[in-house]
Amino acid sequence: MNLKNRNLISISDYSKEEYMHILKLAAEFERQPVQNIAEGKVVATLFFEPSTRTRLSFESAACRMGAKVIGFSDASNSSTAKGESLADTIRTVSCYADIIVMRHPLEGAARVASEVATVPVINAGDGANQHPTQCMLDLYSILTTQGTLDNLDIALVGDLKYGRTVHSLVEAMCNFNTTFHLISPESLKLPSIVKMHIKKHNLKYYQYSEIPEAINKVDILYVTRVQRERFLDIQDYEKVKNSYVLDRSMLTNVKSNMKILHPLPRVNEIATNVDSTEQAYYFQQAQNGVYVRQALIAAILGLK
Repeated sequence: MNLKNRNLISISDYSKEEYMHILKLAAEFERQPVQNIAEGKVVATLFFEPSTRTRLSFESAACRMGAKVIGFSDASNSSTAKGESLADTIRTVSCYADIIVMRHPLEGAARVASEVATVPVINAGDGANQHPTQCMLDLYSILTTQGTLDNLDIALVGDLKYGRTVHSLVEAMCNFNTTFHLISPESLKLPSIVKMHIKKHNLKYYQYSEIPEAINKVDILYVTRVQRERFLDIQDYEKVKNSYVLDRSMLTNVKSNMKILHPLPRVNEIATNVDSTEQAYYFQQAQNGVYVRQALIAAILGLK
């Protein structure tokens, strides 16, 4: 399967078969993380918005394959602070790198970048829109823990309105006959445009206001934080910021195969007493991000 020079802007840019190809490559990198196959390649990481895991895991992935990394982690250190347009920044960086990884606070910015770049672009998150590489590592984590992606019950908890990781995951999991359990405050429900993917595939979804209503029914509990940075009115954030806190005591009757995922960072939506339980998988999930991003870089650069 040839993904050479393909952008990854939305999870819908790749087919179900292409997801599975990336996950197969990720498993190869998990078995052998250090492969010096990208020597002489340059990966540009352009982060116009704060990031720890996504940026560092991409840079770790590139380094483990022998590539060099250039870029910035703060837009104030780039020429955009002088008024340079995003398009001009991308055109310029295309001269210096073989692939661009970009995070930006504005929805649609990654698509704009892909239209002007002369090298492939990977969207590392654009506002509340999409986060396709997080979705890929989520798929890999689900596959690793469940042995399949098919016919699972998945609960999505917290900020379903602004959570770009949730939007991407719902869209991808619609390819695998998933039943969705949506747990959120009324003001943070999954947007209608994302629900349309579920309806289009004739899949079932259920909506709840509390975690205990669904926790014992599911194979995966995908918890997200309420994102302060997405709220224009701080009072609106204060109303919902502590809507859900997953505590160890809530895990007494869950399914034996159930695993808890979280894209991180967490604030207080998962109590630390959950970390030592057999259900907790979110730090391994972060580790999986390196293997999946190695797989993506290798496939898009035509190295695998």
